[in-house]
Amino acid sequence: MDKSKKAVELFDEYAQRYADKFMDQSRYHDVLHQFCMAINPADARVLDVACGPGNITRYLLDQKPGLKISGLDLSERMLVIAQQANPTADFRLYDARQISGLKQYFHAIVCGFGLPYFNKEEAIDFIAQAARSLHPQGLLYFSTMEDLYENSNWKGPSSGEDRKIFIHYHEADYLTRALDQNNFEILNLKRQAFPEPDGSESTDLIVLARKVG
Repeated sequence: MDKSKKAVELFDEYAQRYADKFMDQSRYHDVLHQFCMAINPADARVLDVACGPGNITRYLLDQKPGLKISGLDLSERMLVIAQQANPTADFRLYDARQISGLKQYFHAIVCGFGLPYFNKEEAIDFIAQAARSLHPQGLLYFSTMEDLYENSNWKGPSSGEDRKIFIHYHEADYLTRALDQNNFEILNLKRQAFPEPDGSESTDLIVLARKVG
């Protein structure tokens, strides 16, 4: 079964519901604000990986309207919503696991909860590709769901739908090791609880790093 295809189908179907729930990024304001304020120059090129409905792009442009933001996603419906919410940004249908193929350099790369749809090897490779795609001193922000990787499984999405998609949990240990191996300095690493629709809690892992080599 193609797990990625199943996720795209669900996000196409529930794109507006997801946008309504997650366009507000106040839950993640502190690290996102730190990331946003550290982006230079004022017209920096920023890549929003697995951009969804453009919620993070919207947050960044509200703070710094001069940013040149490109967003990538595999859900066509998400891209339509993202473009409507951010008419000055550029959005395209593209696999977030292949950002090196863009053959462009960016001052900052952000991936808000794209990693739960990457397996362990893809998540580690994403960090390596980000390093190759960033200018010196470029910034990388990503968030994911933290748990033992072996607990990865089919579950309902956090936006509350009944249908299931495959969620990859990730461990800070191998993600931070990958950052170190690719010459990133961690500027912030934060964990916070996220209330799930069934009443349980998951753990969000939010990381901000700078390329130093």
